[in-house]
Amino acid sequence: MDAHDTTGTLEEAFERLHASGPERLGRLTNHAPMVVEALAAHGQAGAVHRWLDLYRPKLEDFPTPVAPVTDANWREALGDPRRAADWIGYFGNALAEEPWRDVLATWWPRLLPGLYGGSTHPVIRVGHAVRALEAGENAPRLAELAHGLGYWAARHRPVSGVAALPAAPSAARSLDAVPPIADPRGGFPDRLAAVRRLPLWAGDVTDPDTARARLAELVRAATHRYATHGHGEETMLVHAATAPNAVLRTLGSLPRELWAPSLHAAWTASAAVTAMYAHAEPLTHVPAPGRTAEEVLEQALAHGDEHVIKLTDTALDVGDERALAAALRAIELSEPLVPN
Repeated sequence: MDAHDTTGTLEEAFERLHASGPERLGRLTNHAPMVVEALAAHGQAGAVHRWLDLYRPKLEDFPTPVAPVTDANWREALGDPRRAADWIGYFGNALAEEPWRDVLATWWPRLLPGLYGGSTHPVIRVGHAVRALEAGENAPRLAELAHGLGYWAARHRPVSGVAALPAAPSAARSLDAVPPIADPRGGFPDRLAAVRRLPLWAGDVTDPDTARARLAELVRAATHRYATHGHGEETMLVHAATAPNAVLRTLGSLPRELWAPSLHAAWTASAAVTAMYAHAEPLTHVPAPGRTAEEVLEQALAHGDEHVIKLTDTALDVGDERALAAALRAIELSEPLVPN
């Protein structure tokens, strides 16, 4: 049974959260909508509001609108974080007028080149919203998709000027071949601007089914890699796995012709994060998890950190022991969410 359909807890949480903005302090992402969806999806709806109570100090009020985004002026508002409220309003109107999959199909190729803005959090939020809608459509879940798409449009940031390097046959070996940036300082935008060379893995893939298979391979490889490399940066390296997984879980709601471009954008995101937060010395031994998937999820929930829970969500999607070991590694490395 799908936990999304057993209670109205997720809807209550979304309604509670939609009074808050997508960010705080002008740049840090509001992770709560993603976490509550992950908890509901994995049978932990009863913990949603308790977790939200702990996370509440990290929420800020919904931002002030500037001017409406319209079908005529949207290009000039794209990538302007001051317009987040305007973009969320635009998508709220669009989703009230058209089926959500049609809106997604129209806007996915427009937004995909800017997947890298907001530290990839906007596409991750959209991926969680899509999973919720696929489990059951209602007004709070549609509103969550509007918030996710609006955040993505406001933080839209393309990547250009990256030279293609030869890639290995597998995603895992190609991630190993990613060269670190020359000057690993500053936050995500500064480091992203320093990415100049990446292997072009799966760049020749055009078949939709092959693209889906390669994307699943990438998610597995990036999740496994966290187990040995997460100490390079325990928080940011989570996105090397969770960003492509958000794309993967959205593919089934998109036209098939968008699957291959989605793979290519997801690879660039995962490889760029790897370059930005690389660590030269991986662990040589990863202990077996020794726990069931349910036990790992309960341990992640007890820890409480938003990135830990989201990586665990992706690890459960991957579903093997190395992925569970990666989730446990995130628990070990990360600071827990504790009450103020």
